[in-house]
Amino acid sequence: MLKDVHAVLGLLESGFSHLKVLVVGDLMLDRYILGEVDRISPEAPVPVLRHAQRYERAGGAANVAMNLAGLGCQAMLAGFWGDDGEQHELAAILEEAKVDTVGVVTTSLPTISKTRIVGRRQQLLRLDIESREQPAVQDRRRLWERLNPLLEKVDAVILSDYAKGVLTRELCAGIIEKARELKVPVFADPKTPDLGKYAGATMVCPNLGELALATDVDAHRLDALMVAGEIQRLNHGIEYLTVTMSEKGIRVLSESGVHQSPARAREVFDVSGAGDTVIATLAAAMAGGLPMESAVELANLAAGIVVGKVGTVPIASHELVAALTPSSGIRSGEKVLTIDQASRRVAEWRAAGETIVFTNGCFDLLHVGHVTLLEECRGFGSKLVLGLNTDASVQRLKGPTRPVVGERERARVMSALAAVDAVVLFDEDTPLELIAALKPDVLVKGGDYSVETVVGHELVIAAGGRVAIVPTVQGFSTTSIVKKMTENT
Repeated sequence: MLKDVHAVLGLLESGFSHLKVLVVGDLMLDRYILGEVDRISPEAPVPVLRHAQRYERAGGAANVAMNLAGLGCQAMLAGFWGDDGEQHELAAILEEAKVDTVGVVTTSLPTISKTRIVGRRQQLLRLDIESREQPAVQDRRRLWERLNPLLEKVDAVILSDYAKGVLTRELCAGIIEKARELKVPVFADPKTPDLGKYAGATMVCPNLGELALATDVDAHRLDALMVAGEIQRLNHGIEYLTVTMSEKGIRVLSESGVHQSPARAREVFDVSGAGDTVIATLAAAMAGGLPMESAVELANLAAGIVVGKVGTVPIASHELVAALTPSSGIRSGEKVLTIDQASRRVAEWRAAGETIVFTNGCFDLLHVGHVTLLEECRGFGSKLVLGLNTDASVQRLKGPTRPVVGERERARVMSALAAVDAVVLFDEDTPLELIAALKPDVLVKGGDYSVETVVGHELVIAAGGRVAIVPTVQGFSTTSIVKKMTENT
C-alpha cells in the first residue's frame, strides 16, 4: 500500500488537471476484430472466424497520451500520421479524449496501424500496415518547429519510442537538451538497444528484454543484468533506470540505490499497452510532485489494472481511486473529507461501478446500535458515505450539553470503522445539501421512519435511487448512556 495515499488521491481527484504533459513518438491505430472459431476452412488449413465485433483504439505514443488524459492531465501529442482513413479514425479517438494533437505532422506515409484478429481471447493473426520509408527531411523540420514552443509550456515530456522512425537520435538529443534547460523532466520508453539515445533523460523505462538487449546480458541472469543496467545509467547520465519485470514487479536503479515494487496480483488477459500505462503514470505522478517511490507504486497499480482488460485500454483515474480506497486499505484520517472532496470521490467510485450508500447522524458516544446500523447500511451497496453533524449542529438538535465527543474526534472514530468509506461533516440541521451534492444510490435511515419522512428522499428517488429504513437496536442510545454516566457520578 502507498505510504502517502492522501497525496496520491489528491492528485488523482484534482491535482493532475493542471499538469501539461507532451508525448513525442510513434502514433498508431490499434484495430481489433473479435469473433468465434468453431471450424477449419475447407479451402486451406486455417481457422474460420465468425466476425462478432470490431473496434479501434489509440496505440503507441497515442495510447500514452490516452493514459495521461485518463489520469486527468492535459495531454499533448507530437509525431507523424498520414492522410488516410486510419488517421481519421485515430484523430476522432484522440479528440473525444481531449488529447491535443497540435504537434502531429501529416506526411505522405500511411498512418501506422495494427489489426489483431482474436478468437476466444486468443490472437490468431496480426496485420501491420506501415511504410519502411523514413519521413522526409521537411517533415522532420516541421515536427521540430512544432515541438520547440510546446516544450516551453509543459510540465513533463514522454518519449514513446516504438522504433518506427519518429524518435531519431538527433531529435531525442534536441528534446532532452532543451527540456533540461527548461528544467522539464523527460521520461523515455525505449524500443531500441541503444540507451545512449536517451542520454540525460530523467527516467528511462525498459522492460527486462529491452535491458537485456541494451546490455548484452541474459534476462534470466537478473543480478548481473541489474549491475549492467546501473553501468548504462551512469554512462548515459540517466537519473532513474526503471525496469519493468512483469510478474517480478518494477525495479528502479538510481544514485540513492535500488527500489523494488512487487507486482500487483491480477488475472492477466492482455499485456498490450501496459508499458504505455506505466510511463504515463510515472510521468504524471512525478511531475505532480510525488516522490519516485510513490510514483512507481502508483504505476505498478495502474499496470495491474490494465492487464486485466482485453486490448489496448488506457487507465482511468476512477479505477485507481477505487483501487486505493477499499474500506480497510486507507488510514481513518484519509476518509474524512470535505463536501467537495467527497463529491469528487463519489464520482470516481460511481464511474468505477460502485453503488453509493449514504446515511447520517450525530454518532455521539459510539455504541452497538450505531455499529449495527452502519453494517446494515453497507449491505445495501459497495461504498458507504456517512454524513456527520458538526458540534454546532448537534447542540441545536440535542441541547447545550451535547455533544460529549467533539466533531474531529467523532469523525476519526467513525472513519476507523471498516464499514465506512468516507465521513463528511455538515453544519446544517439536516443533510439535505450533502445529499443533493452526493446523489447517493441508496439513502438509509435508522429508526422509526417512513420513506416519506426521511430528509432527501425526493432527491434520491427522482435520481433513480431508493430509500431504506433500518430498525434501531432496542436498549441502546447515546442519551441513555449519558444518563447512566450522570447517575453514577
